[in-house]
Amino acid sequence: MSPASTRRLHLALRILVGSVWIFHGLYSKLLDGIPRHRLIVARVLGDHVAAVATLGVGVLEILLGIWAITHRLPRACAAVQTAAIVAMNSLEIARAPDLLISAPGMLLLNTAFLGIGWYSATRPSLQ
Repeated sequence: MSPASTRRLHLALRILVGSVWIFHGLYSKLLDGIPRHRLIVARVLGDHVAAVATLGVGVLEILLGIWAITHRLPRACAAVQTAAIVAMNSLEIARAPDLLISAPGMLLLNTAFLGIGWYSATRPSLQ
């Protein structure tokens, strides 16, 4: 693969990973486009804080998406993504399994997603 093709691939992977976080932060959480996300937060943290907590999670997801795209401290970013997904998945499975479409499917997709994130994070930035 040529250096130019490699640069494009790495950029595309960063944009892909970042876009997933931004989509879920903005559409799923801030705009309540997928109300099931708010219901899961309510199940984990309680109804009394669900709305505000969901907005907070949404903002953090957007920031994480921007961080992934910028490729600044990429291994730290991948580690934060891993911690966030492991924590969220664990809490969702433990506290809201009935609200999940498919726990095994979620785990499979998120494992692949993290694999892409780590692959991108461990590749040198090609300026």
